[in-house]
Amino acid sequence: MDNTTSYIKIASHEAKKGDFNKCVLLYSGGLDTSVMLKWIQDEYGAEVVALTVDLGQMHEDLNAIKEKAVKLGAVKALVYDAKEEFANSLLTKAIKANADYQNGYHLATCLGRVILSEIAVRVAEQEGATVIAHGSTGKGNDQVRFENYVTTLNPNFKTIAPVREWGMGRDEEIDYAHKHGIPISHTKDKPYSYDDNMWGSSAEGGEIEHPSKEIPFQNVLQVCATPEKAPDQAEKVTIRFEKGVPVALNGKTLKLADLIGELNPVGAKHGIGVAIAIEDRLVGLKIRDLYEQPAARILVTAHKKLEQLVSTQRENALKTTVDNEWAFLTYNALWFEPTMNNIHALIDKQNEKVTGEVTVWLYKGNCQVVALNSPYSLFNENLATFFKNDTFNQNASAGFIEIFNLAQKTAYNVKK
Repeated sequence: MDNTTSYIKIASHEAKKGDFNKCVLLYSGGLDTSVMLKWIQDEYGAEVVALTVDLGQMHEDLNAIKEKAVKLGAVKALVYDAKEEFANSLLTKAIKANADYQNGYHLATCLGRVILSEIAVRVAEQEGATVIAHGSTGKGNDQVRFENYVTTLNPNFKTIAPVREWGMGRDEEIDYAHKHGIPISHTKDKPYSYDDNMWGSSAEGGEIEHPSKEIPFQNVLQVCATPEKAPDQAEKVTIRFEKGVPVALNGKTLKLADLIGELNPVGAKHGIGVAIAIEDRLVGLKIRDLYEQPAARILVTAHKKLEQLVSTQRENALKTTVDNEWAFLTYNALWFEPTMNNIHALIDKQNEKVTGEVTVWLYKGNCQVVALNSPYSLFNENLATFFKNDTFNQNASAGFIEIFNLAQKTAYNVKK
């Protein structure tokens, strides 16, 4: 089946037939990349090195994915353990930036694309390949991320995007997989597509795509309980931060990757971090996605409150603006844009004092900070308390009010 005749390659970084005999495929084991593994061999006559990157996936069996790649004809199937690298190089920055795009999405897929691209380039260089294949569609953000990042990291590399080329819809892909004996979990009744790492799992397809339709959570959720199935008993967790980075959970010192790994099932049990997002894709589409991100929601919520406690009003206002720009650049495939270096410099500086402990209450999808303390706290009990004390000079308040109101009062009465 050759649908490539309707797709014309115009970008210089798109590899063409005959240009290569080996490529590295970013292989997730799902419908798209499984069909792709077979299709690349047939259509391009090229060997395929299947690369699966371990980012602490919450609901994927990476060994089974590797075995599947070999059965589908990969000349080599690699599972690359990048959990600590992902946590230390990217998720530390995400936490410090209170990662949040359009009110509720903590950018797991976007951040994952950065490290997947870095590792794909690294592996391709080792394997003697100059082409990287990815499973993104022509309507999505990930095609821009992968191709931007790969060609930024190695301008000599090219890419192929078979889903964009072959012209098959989801139903046709399912038929293609059945025809060629490719084992898949997708059915026409459950056409959902997932992307998964320790920072979150995303789902799209089927009813999720249509804002007018209710999402059947019982069919879609892979990680989190629904509020109805969450425990009736609330649970509290305490997280210790040092310079903005989580270092301990409930008094136990942990590496960040391990801390996230322990926190995910706790949050998932209580249905924390489920978000239905209406997004503006960078290609101009308005779409709906579903996210499950238990640890991310807890850590971002805890970090943001602690940061507010130790920072002044103006610092917090500026940080909100900077965080929004960080999220915009991260979402929109601009991780290596030089502006990001400047943003990270400011974020790192402000986080030097984000040290302390935060207690978070978890209950049926709700996540609330109920207690926090820090040696850098700007809360002064003697000033803020409503009990009688001599620290705050209330005699000065009336004079402050008179001067503070001068401009407003003058302008209003001139107009009147």
